[in-house]
Amino acid sequence: MLIAFLLIISNKSIAQSVSSSPYSLFGLGSEYDANFGSISAIGSSGIALPTNKFINNLNPASLGFMYLNHFLFDVGGKAIVTSYQDISTKESRNNMQFSHIAVAFPISKKTGISLALKPYSSSAYKISNLSLGVKDSNEFYTYSATGTGGLNDFDLSYGYRMNNKLSLGVEGSVLFGNTTVDENYIVENSLLNNLKTTNYSGVRMTLGSQYVVDSSFTIGATIKSPTKINASKVGTISITDVSGSSIIETDLTLDVDDYIMPVEIGLGVSKIFASNYNFSFDYHKSFWSDTNQSDSYGVFTNQDKFSIGLSFEKFNKNRSYFDRIKYSTGLNYDTGYLEVDSKKVKNASLSIGVSLPLDNMFSMLNISYSYGQKGSVTNGLIKENYHKLSLNLSLDAIWFVKRKFE
Repeated sequence: MLIAFLLIISNKSIAQSVSSSPYSLFGLGSEYDANFGSISAIGSSGIALPTNKFINNLNPASLGFMYLNHFLFDVGGKAIVTSYQDISTKESRNNMQFSHIAVAFPISKKTGISLALKPYSSSAYKISNLSLGVKDSNEFYTYSATGTGGLNDFDLSYGYRMNNKLSLGVEGSVLFGNTTVDENYIVENSLLNNLKTTNYSGVRMTLGSQYVVDSSFTIGATIKSPTKINASKVGTISITDVSGSSIIETDLTLDVDDYIMPVEIGLGVSKIFASNYNFSFDYHKSFWSDTNQSDSYGVFTNQDKFSIGLSFEKFNKNRSYFDRIKYSTGLNYDTGYLEVDSKKVKNASLSIGVSLPLDNMFSMLNISYSYGQKGSVTNGLIKENYHKLSLNLSLDAIWFVKRKFE
């Protein structure tokens, strides 16, 4: 039943949204993975990695380990090819997405700050000519709907290194945006159009820490606060009969519940071994069940994420250009926070990537490829198979250094 409501996906692109997924019908839409540097290539892991050669958006405490006088800039995008499959049909969609833009810089030997703008979620789906029965009646009506929009995320992060081993950080995220649903109901010879726009705004805090056990081993932790995303909905309703005459009501204020985001904890480790290999592992737990909220077509359940990454880079002196290339791979598994028809919407992906040096400092062109699956064709769900190509520039510049020679 859900698959029918979840869609018959159109091949028409939706400009207002940065992704297209039938599961974006739920909540605030599909959460967006805007990763900086080479994080996409290592399975979206990195809670324990420092912000020294690239901006680490997973842990604000990483800013405490920034090199003095270095200014970091990061911008990126993605290209995604996705196929959608249920028991009887299969369709595909391609799109290009803006990923993020961010800057980071130290303000002392022990402190760093960053600013970032990225998508947080997107809603992009289409339901076409779905025939539904009228309750307690033998009559039917035809339902169609298009959903667009999403939320943006503006982050301000601050990290402070207490000593050579411990760094603490705090991040404030401003979430803002809207989603629009355009619904059509055809009953006998009448058309009812219901156009609804929901505006969202809220602030969320993140606390982070990183601890350097020794020169090769670092641990990190984050905790995101629960928060309420304020929501307001306005709509326009029009009814057109067989004669073509219409009744229109505009600027209607509609009832809508605020959206609750749960407590989320993250733990990570980073280990360098054999001099040239860096292993990273992250675990995230989101307590959605504690929010006591549900969706019209599913329920929110606790979510677990596992991320594993491995990178290789030579660190010997007098390296050639090819010796300075970093190679990365990773795995990511997400149990999902939606349960539809007693079935969780899970996501798993495999990634590989390279980081190509652009100068003699830390500037890199990061290229990664990911293949993943989301959902399944069992229990009336849709399975998404996606191929994702991520590109981003991590640029490094030296500030406020006096010339040695005039």
